[in-house]
Amino acid sequence: MPTAPRPRLRHALSALAVTLLIPALVACGGEEKTGYGDETVSGFDGVTVSAAVDKAPTLKWESAIAYPKDPKVKTLTEGEGEEIPEGRGVFAKIYIGNATTLDKDWAYESQAAEGEELPADKPWSTILKGAKVGDRIEAIVGSADLLGEGGNPQMGIGNHDTLLVVVDVVKPAADKTPKDVDASELPKVVEKNGKPTGFDFTGIPKPKADDGLKRVIVTEGDGEEITTDQTVTANYLGMTYGAKKPFDESFSKEAVPFALNQVVAGWTNGLEGVKVGSRVLLQIPPELGYGAEEKPGQGGTPGIPANSTLYFVIDVVKAEATSATP
Repeated sequence: MPTAPRPRLRHALSALAVTLLIPALVACGGEEKTGYGDETVSGFDGVTVSAAVDKAPTLKWESAIAYPKDPKVKTLTEGEGEEIPEGRGVFAKIYIGNATTLDKDWAYESQAAEGEELPADKPWSTILKGAKVGDRIEAIVGSADLLGEGGNPQMGIGNHDTLLVVVDVVKPAADKTPKDVDASELPKVVEKNGKPTGFDFTGIPKPKADDGLKRVIVTEGDGEEITTDQTVTANYLGMTYGAKKPFDESFSKEAVPFALNQVVAGWTNGLEGVKVGSRVLLQIPPELGYGAEEKPGQGGTPGIPANSTLYFVIDVVKAEATSATP
């Protein structure tokens, strides 16, 4: 398995990916589970939420809140930062309470300093439309919209509960769309006996953290286009800027299979849509790689310093529908 795209819980709802957004199968079915209460109040009249963004929100429940047909959203505190670009995810501190049972103040509270990475699809796209950095946003959302039809019994959330969601917007997430650039913008591949052994960074300026995901299709294959739900087998070599040796490579060994949805986001998004048989160069910014995480070297190979931009040459051998073992 490649060192750089080793499976890990990336920022995208890291804490929620298991406990929240995956529907709880044990609660599936037609029967409405615990928590479906009297629809006594509609909308935001059922609760008062503190507006100060420098601390976790506090609640004052007035009554249970009716199950909404669509998310209801209002901005409690307007931030002074940049507006989140349309179609971009965000990092945000999130708080989720059950507005049907009123059992707890919060069923879920973000712990990470920068919060969770919230995707740019529904219902988050509705909740975060027009949001700015520094906003505190209050939303009333049906459990089926946020968690799937099963709710989440472990959190005490039934399959037809009204959820109160408070979002404190921290910063925009990285732009995951690969930018196809001229080959001159990325380092040259150094080869020996026809196989890549490293990169030549001569003339390539030191990358900036916000440079984005850059891609060069060196050779386009004639196979099918890769999708993110596939298992991809590839040869690869990875280096950090200015390094003398790769931190990992497979060209001297054998091609490696990996599930494309279980690797760093730079690989997932950089290889999506690429044809099997292609050779691809990727420049992956820290936020789509390992971020502030430091990777120690192994077996004489250099490590990956924190906040490193990663460079890869990848030869795509095949892509299959089956998933690789993480």
